Amino acid sequence: MEKDVIHLIDEKYNSMSKSHKAIANYIREQYDQAVFMTAAKIGAVLGISESTVVRFASGLGYDGYPEFQKALASWVKAKLNSVSKIGAKYGRSSQSEILTGVMEGDIEKIRDSIESIDPLAFEMAVDSIVEAEHVYILGMRSCEPLADFLCFYLNMIRKNVIQLRTTSTSEIFEQMIRIDENDVFIGISFPRYSMRTLKAMEFASDRSAKVIAITDSIHSPMNLYSSCNLCARSDMVSIVDSLVAPLSMINALVVALCLKRPAEVRDNLSMLENTWNNYQVYLNDEINFIDQAPVLDYSLIEEHKKKDS
Repeated sequence: MEKDVIHLIDEKYNSMSKSHKAIANYIREQYDQAVFMTAAKIGAVLGISESTVVRFASGLGYDGYPEFQKALASWVKAKLNSVSKIGAKYGRSSQSEILTGVMEGDIEKIRDSIESIDPLAFEMAVDSIVEAEHVYILGMRSCEPLADFLCFYLNMIRKNVIQLRTTSTSEIFEQMIRIDENDVFIGISFPRYSMRTLKAMEFASDRSAKVIAITDSIHSPMNLYSSCNLCARSDMVSIVDSLVAPLSMINALVVALCLKRPAEVRDNLSMLENTWNNYQVYLNDEINFIDQAPVLDYSLIEEHKKKDS
């Protein structure tokens, strides 16, 4: 089967020059705009020459920029036709059949991820996070909830966990200006790959930090600056990306980290539980129906305590 233009870019990315990588990143990040741009226009946006853009297209195996642009247009058209494809696949299905079909697709992605995961890379990631002084986490756009989830639980396991939140590359650098060889940077990115995440990973690598990539394949540009690659499949099953396998990967990472530091995790959770109780954090918005009846009046809880004593 003939490889599409994005597959070719991913395949050749690691051997590209710095200027060609800039073009590749721009096309991956802004393909819906790049498809309408001339070689001169892309060059002007990136501050490089038109001839460099033409050589980039030739380096991918195309006869010239027009042929490359045509291939990119075909890929974008296929990408934007996702809704039509979903209609063809599920158009005559019942709601329950759609539910089953999507969930079975997610199960398949988890199975594929289990087969492709590198156990040594997973162990290296766990050890690096345990030993690091600071852990920086970045996930942009649809990957931000994954970064939220990982940051939330890492904070229960260890201190000095920093989640980077911004839409500006310069602000990202400002937040991680002190990163060094004692720290770990975790970059989470799936198609469409985030150039800001990639640049942050490059910066962390330049500062000798250990860089962990959580991404979709060995062809991902996110692997360029990472010393540890955790791959989980994330194909389009609908008009949104499936992030079930990446979330499962992160969940496994959290469990493994808990088992590395069981005593510290117990102490942290115990301290949190006491804090929640002392400040009545979950009094009115969480109810345990299994252990006790719902009580929304704190004075009643105090009465129960007095009777029990």
